[in-house]
Amino acid sequence: MSTKDFVEKDYYKVLGVPKDATDAEIKKAYRKLARENHPDANKNDTSAEARFKEISEANDVLGDPKKRKEYDDARALFGNGGFRAGGPGGGNFNFDLGDLFGGAQGPGGTAGAGGFGGGLGDVFGGLFNRGAGGGAGTRTQPRRGQDIESEVTLSFTEAVDGATVPLRMSSQAPCKACSGTGDKNGTPRVCPTCVGTGQVSRGGSGSFSLTDPCVDCKGRGLIAETPCEVCKGSGRAKSSRTMQVRIPAGVSDGQRIRLRGKGTPGERGGPSGDLYVVVHVDAHPVFGRKDDNLTVTVPVTFVEAALGGEIKVPTLGGPAVTLKLPAGTPNGRTMRARGKGAVRKDGTRGDLLVTVEVAVPQELDDKAREALETYREATAGEDPRAELFQAAKGA
Repeated sequence: MSTKDFVEKDYYKVLGVPKDATDAEIKKAYRKLARENHPDANKNDTSAEARFKEISEANDVLGDPKKRKEYDDARALFGNGGFRAGGPGGGNFNFDLGDLFGGAQGPGGTAGAGGFGGGLGDVFGGLFNRGAGGGAGTRTQPRRGQDIESEVTLSFTEAVDGATVPLRMSSQAPCKACSGTGDKNGTPRVCPTCVGTGQVSRGGSGSFSLTDPCVDCKGRGLIAETPCEVCKGSGRAKSSRTMQVRIPAGVSDGQRIRLRGKGTPGERGGPSGDLYVVVHVDAHPVFGRKDDNLTVTVPVTFVEAALGGEIKVPTLGGPAVTLKLPAGTPNGRTMRARGKGAVRKDGTRGDLLVTVEVAVPQELDDKAREALETYREATAGEDPRAELFQAAKGA
């Protein structure tokens, strides 16, 4: 659909709603008309099929608040039937909107007879997608740099506390030999296929078209008359650089960090891409991690577990903490040392989760063995497995 058709079609009339209709009224009208004119309900009726497409087209514009506003603004500016100006004797004459949006360029990118150097497409921004030969004139558009990805391996402590690490990266950057123009003489010409936009349009649904990168200039909008020998006309060359990257505290193994604007530099004033860093964390011989908490397993003696007492527990990069072990502590019980874990995003710390493991001595001297024999005699009437067998029989 041409720009002229878009402006002149009255979508409110197609749906049978007033221009100040609410979103709910537009939705209701569309559903009613769509049911009545749906091809499944009107077999072999070409007029109903055409009507259904027209209704869908109207809803595609009016059902989207942004598109509806742009549509209303365009119709308010141009009215119905084109842009009118007073002619000789008080008469009116019409400019064809297709000329205004698509053909206002004269030779060499200068304004044509209409006097509008860039075409009126620039007035509406993203309302109309312009393809080859249309629209925004020969001005090349800024082009965003590509995103790049790198990896870094941290120690367990660095991941918990954060670290600044050097990263050496290879990426594409503006070619220094041709200053990023791609042309040996620094004078590339505007791509005639996309008219410098770097994009070409293809048919889409409703009133809008879809755009793809131009294959002739590979999305640059420029074509080198004499290709640069270094970059072969691409305007980009391989570049290596080393940067210091701050890895925030509390990162976990496999986490992907995004650093805005640290990727490949853009072209023609476009923004740089982003850098994505995948973090790998080495294991620690003592500590583990669970979300924002650190974990550690601490061995205790049978006497400590049975009678209770105080035990010292190591922390990561700090002084040991003392925890009170209650009498009768079972093997595998987990206690918590608050604020001794990994750093959270808000700057606070998680906890250290301490799991008790009763250590069984591998060798006993005569005195220790005699003491244990005495203990066994004193507790001979106790059977810790009695409830287990009782429960098994009940099941």
